[in-house]
Amino acid sequence: MKLKIAIQGVKGSNHHQVAKDYFGEHIELVECMSFDELVCQTLSGRADKAVMAIENSIAGSIIPNYALIHHNNLHVIGEHFLNIHHNLMVLPGQKIEDINEVHSHPMALLQCKDFLKSYPHIKLVEAVDTAETAQQIQEKQLIYIAAIAPKAAAELYGLEIIANEIQTITNNSTRFLIINKENKELPPEEINKASIRFIADHKRGSLAALLNVMSDCNLNLTKIQSLPVIERPWKYAFFVDVTFDGYQDFSKAKSLLEIMTEEFKILGEYKNARV
Repeated sequence: MKLKIAIQGVKGSNHHQVAKDYFGEHIELVECMSFDELVCQTLSGRADKAVMAIENSIAGSIIPNYALIHHNNLHVIGEHFLNIHHNLMVLPGQKIEDINEVHSHPMALLQCKDFLKSYPHIKLVEAVDTAETAQQIQEKQLIYIAAIAPKAAAELYGLEIIANEIQTITNNSTRFLIINKENKELPPEEINKASIRFIADHKRGSLAALLNVMSDCNLNLTKIQSLPVIERPWKYAFFVDVTFDGYQDFSKAKSLLEIMTEEFKILGEYKNARV
């Protein structure tokens, strides 16, 4: 049986590439046009696991996805970093001077804004997915419209790339999470990274004290993101990623953080993809 992997977008997208990189070619894609749909497919069991973008080195965090993971009690079981390459593609035979509109995901448009500034006559149109735009151009034979998408989308949908590597910053990387309904797929000795969520006491120095505990337990904080707690005005939850050399260090930190916080939750324990 092939693993069913939910992705945001369609074949040829960056999510598709991550699914192949992480799970191999022998998978069945569950294409979703939104992250909400991706979560629903995972929770319902129609997908075995899912790939979800969480942050980009240029555009920053995809903040709603933190809330989706927490509120739906999903678990992070892995991560993958993908270098992002944006290409401008059209139906064969067209030139950039012929293009009236460029369609792509808002993040892709943002990451290519310096290139696009050189063509002020081109209208920028936001779409739900990079590869889905390429697919629509091919299926509907749309002329005068270009897509910004990965090279794989041009190959898959028979489009011609008229400008390569148009992202503003060459070293452009996105971090993707691998999520599931269950936690901890690895034995403790293989785990060296964790994602947690906590709410600190509303006292002076509370957050600093928690960060000191992590440091004292030999945890390296690699990410901290605050989100408002919707049902409790002016209260904030902190989403934190930490790495460690030994699981026993994280285990010790967990026991202390559970006591020192108002709420404490482990979102996932997994392998650090940057090692």
